[in-house]
Amino acid sequence: MSYLTRCAAVAVAAAVSMSSAAVGQSLIAGWTMPTAFPTGAGNVPTGTSYLPPGPNGAGVADQGANITGSQLISVHALAAATYTSPAGNGSQYAFSSNNWSPGDYYQVTLSTLGFTGGISISWDQARSATGPAAFRLLMSTDGGSNFTELTSYTVLQSGGGGAPGTWSTSTYNALYTNTFSVSSAADNLAQVMFRFQNFESVASAASGSNRIDNIFVNAIPAPGAVALLGLAGLAARRRRR
Repeated sequence: MSYLTRCAAVAVAAAVSMSSAAVGQSLIAGWTMPTAFPTGAGNVPTGTSYLPPGPNGAGVADQGANITGSQLISVHALAAATYTSPAGNGSQYAFSSNNWSPGDYYQVTLSTLGFTGGISISWDQARSATGPAAFRLLMSTDGGSNFTELTSYTVLQSGGGGAPGTWSTSTYNALYTNTFSVSSAADNLAQVMFRFQNFESVASAASGSNRIDNIFVNAIPAPGAVALLGLAGLAARRRRR
């Protein structure tokens, strides 16, 4: 499923207007986890942080106009956290981790230079039965010194009793997609950070996992930005892998 087709499905399913599928918007940076993480005894990544592998380097966005300097990372308080790549939401892989403590997070960093207005972020997120459910989206425009809360949200369970669906490589479920329109504070900056932070008050079960996939930051290009960014950047591939 292409990125634009997914956005259209989200708009129909959620009955919202002019979100990240809006005509004229461009993909600034996107992470779709196209590469499997290391597996096997002694090879599964562990530790307090991890950058997922990808074609442009660890943590770097795999598509979009502003790939340079971008980063996706997971940060945990416990060194026992493990990082795996199970099925995504209609894509081959997702970014999953366990051993969640309050305040642990996924985070993307990117430049929004050349884009002023209509910035939005969308992402797919799910949890296991014992994984953390309460999250909040934070933003920093000063290199991570200060963060502003943009919204809070609940992560739905994937699979098992009571779950609205199960993530698979072949079927996209719009119920697991979140979209948020960002204020002009994120416009045309050399660095913006978006943090998806665990807002639970107590630690989750050690085996409780939470996974994220298909993180897309979009915007309307600033006047003259098309020529500066180049047609190749604005026509970056937006296809799931």
